Amino acid sequence: MRILLLSAYDAASHRRWREGLVAQFPEHDWRVLTLPARHFSWRIRGNSLTWAMSDRGVLEQDYDLLVATSMVDLATLKGLVPKLADVPSIAYFHENQFAYPTSARQFDSVDPQMVTLYTALAADRLAFNSEYNRSTFLDGVEALLDRLPDAVPAGVAEALSANSIVLPVPLEDACYAPTPAAASKSGPLHVIWNHRWEYDKGPDRLLAVVDRLLVREVQFEISVLGQCFREQPEEFATLRARLDDQPGRLRRWGFVENADEYRALLASGDVVLSTSIHDFQGLAVLEGVAAGCLPVVPDRLCYADWFSDPFLYASSLEDIASEADAVATALQQYANRHEAGEPLVPPSVEHLAWSTLAERYQTLLLDTTGVRGR
Repeated sequence: MRILLLSAYDAASHRRWREGLVAQFPEHDWRVLTLPARHFSWRIRGNSLTWAMSDRGVLEQDYDLLVATSMVDLATLKGLVPKLADVPSIAYFHENQFAYPTSARQFDSVDPQMVTLYTALAADRLAFNSEYNRSTFLDGVEALLDRLPDAVPAGVAEALSANSIVLPVPLEDACYAPTPAAASKSGPLHVIWNHRWEYDKGPDRLLAVVDRLLVREVQFEISVLGQCFREQPEEFATLRARLDDQPGRLRRWGFVENADEYRALLASGDVVLSTSIHDFQGLAVLEGVAAGCLPVVPDRLCYADWFSDPFLYASSLEDIASEADAVATALQQYANRHEAGEPLVPPSVEHLAWSTLAERYQTLLLDTTGVRGR
């Protein structure tokens, strides 16, 4: 089967997904086009123009299937390259523009929402990486259309829902490499925070949590990992200074490029922490859990899709202090259990491995190619 795979905003998680997809199914003939993850407003609106004018020869080849991320302006691309109009297509949603937190760096425009809506309507199948992502997209579509003044067709969200499934980004099987038993881990409680160093991952909340742990004299050390950028929220500099004043508190700081080294560091952790105000699947946390860490995550976003109450702390988006107290209390309890030699047993995330999900992906690919004839 010949498959055209398009990733219009090829951020790290998008790249990981598409590379895993191609590697998992080498029996298919893949042709991949990507665009870099920068200049968001231009990228989401202009990708169809870029590809239609610059890669037309690739787009006009014969394909059995088109797989596109939700950032691809699929409706416009099919109009600009008519040969693609009859190719069965899947839109994969890593995120949606209806549930993304606002930022001073984003334009207050409905354009990104409309592009993804048209992409969803132009695709034969929709796949979302979590139920949270799926439900917030469908709710957002309905709310947007309800605000429009006239000539709004009925049943749009319902039609999209009928064509949609939840299919997470799989974890590589290497993420599940054997790790030492929790009871054998020595030293203070090792907390892992492994997210992009941006505002939507809650660095202000992380700083508040660490401050409370220090005040309470909790026995812990922390590794602050994740993708770093030239411009970072100021809380990271404050946090580094705070930890530098407390010898023995900081285990590791900054991005770990080598995958084996990163996974070994995760395996040395006791808990993996999220303070995010934006996560559609939470791959960083899932990686930590696969390596043997207990999740300490908010009861918002996608996390209730994966974990039960014992691992969820009370969300307080409007009250950082209250939320930080809840996190510090949970970590203090885990630190006490760890010091007493009690095993900290994480929940299973085996169902999110490539070896488990590959059959569902293959079914989606094969079934979609027959959708035109049904």
